[in-house]
Amino acid sequence: MAIELRHQVLPEEQGCDAASLLSRLSELPKQRIKDAMSKGAVVLKRKHSKRLRRASEKLQAGDQLLLSYDADILSRSLPEGILCLEQRKSYSIWFKPAGVMSQGTAFGDHLSLLRQVEQQLNKPVFLVHRLDRETAGLMLIAHTKAAAATLSNLFQQQQINKVYQAWVAGQTPPQGEIVTPLDGKPASTRFRRLAYDEKLNQSQLEITIATGRTHQIRRHLAELGYPVMGDPRYGNNNKNTAGLQLKAVQLSFECPERKQQVSYSC
Repeated sequence: MAIELRHQVLPEEQGCDAASLLSRLSELPKQRIKDAMSKGAVVLKRKHSKRLRRASEKLQAGDQLLLSYDADILSRSLPEGILCLEQRKSYSIWFKPAGVMSQGTAFGDHLSLLRQVEQQLNKPVFLVHRLDRETAGLMLIAHTKAAAATLSNLFQQQQINKVYQAWVAGQTPPQGEIVTPLDGKPASTRFRRLAYDEKLNQSQLEITIATGRTHQIRRHLAELGYPVMGDPRYGNNNKNTAGLQLKAVQLSFECPERKQQVSYSC
């Protein structure tokens, strides 16, 4: 059951707690509303928008509430395997398993890496890059606004080196570059073959990208005729039972704290 409810708080509703009002408007039990709030499925827009988790929040006239309730999503649990590789004062490095979202959606954030990091470290969290839900690998999370700005700028200036590995269908050339524009913007994907399994007719690739378009690696390789194995969206004859065989295996950049190059791999 999915419910999307938008409501602007009326003058006569001022002072009402959020959980009670949403329960009345949605006709859902108050306990379900509290659970949805704790999992990030309620947004309050006052001066700014934020996920509202405190069930007893007293509302003001003019507040805007958004409830995005999906019982199936709220019942799910995070896959195992989330791991912190490095914890610094202003950032941390994490391994994100396949199946974990980088950040939440309107229907909640309890299944996201960002929320998990926030809860584990009890620190502010700022997303500076993303991995597709189906892609496993390394992610960099900032913990201060200054670090988020610095690291985001490094990504934009292509000064953070990201290396991926993938198993793809077919025997690729030893190396190559794909420069087909994506979504009307320039895109560059370079690869070199690490191994070839003749029995399975699959190649293992090391991949670097100079741009960060949506699903760039997956789209480029599928276009070239070597789709990533297990990709549920792109390519033909690349289905498997093990899921998407794409992983972000290395991040290298200048540490904003130590002002020296650091490298992390998995």
